[in-house]
Amino acid sequence: MTLANEEALNTAKVLTEALPYIQKFSGKTIVVKFGGNAMISEELKNSFARDIVLMKSVGMNPVVVHGGGPQINELLAKLNIKSEFVDGLRVTDSATMDVVEMVLGGTVNKNIVSLINHNGGSAIGLTGKDAQFIKAKKKSLVRQTPDMQAPEIIDIGHVGEITRIDTRAIDMLIASDFIPVVAPIGVGVDGASYNINADTVAGALAQALNAEKLMLLTNVAGLMDKQGKVLTGLSLDTVNKLIADGTVTGGMLPKIQCALDAIAGGAHSAHIIDGRVNHAVLLEIFTNSGVGTLITAK
Repeated sequence: MTLANEEALNTAKVLTEALPYIQKFSGKTIVVKFGGNAMISEELKNSFARDIVLMKSVGMNPVVVHGGGPQINELLAKLNIKSEFVDGLRVTDSATMDVVEMVLGGTVNKNIVSLINHNGGSAIGLTGKDAQFIKAKKKSLVRQTPDMQAPEIIDIGHVGEITRIDTRAIDMLIASDFIPVVAPIGVGVDGASYNINADTVAGALAQALNAEKLMLLTNVAGLMDKQGKVLTGLSLDTVNKLIADGTVTGGMLPKIQCALDAIAGGAHSAHIIDGRVNHAVLLEIFTNSGVGTLITAK
């Protein structure tokens, strides 16, 4: 079956537009945080897996970091364990941490690995506890109000913050042509497990690996101005001004801060992209227009 002339020309246009990006990013490491709607829809999950496999096939080195909040909530509800959040962080007692490890390190991680492998890739799943490559410590929240004589320290359980990333395990997998799939669980000096925000882990990995790109899939079109228009091609200075003038607010603020930290720490660029779009990762990397917000150092 031959392509109609117009369809053939469109196919050729897509391939020629992608070629310089393939050449530019061949051999480069790209950290992709996978979550939100893209992790729930079967169509979007398969689209994402094919994107990752294609990236690897054309010489890039994708590293996937995933979340799993909805899946954790579902199992906690089945087990009658109440979920509590403080400042957007899940209070994680020992029982909740067991569920987090079961869901993130087991069910979700292995599902993503299977999905990538089913689409022709060679993925291996791991958590930060494997080879202790994500070292963490207990995170505490501190609150201070004018009427307090001393700040209040809030214990949120097994929620962690990263103290160190040892990239040797990831480097070994990349060198062996595997696609690492990372669950955001860290380990303390005493061997305790810690639940860490997946965006934070992705950003820290991008820094530690000196990644070409950090890509954060979200449930919105990207960073938008006050009129709702998606902004892209932004420098660190421009983004800091958008934070200062109140353009960046709410749930977008920690994602943007994660992107800024990654670039400041060594990643070449960061992308906030719409995970609700089929093949969003490929469209952002291989096309001139992209499907989200691109942030670079300058």
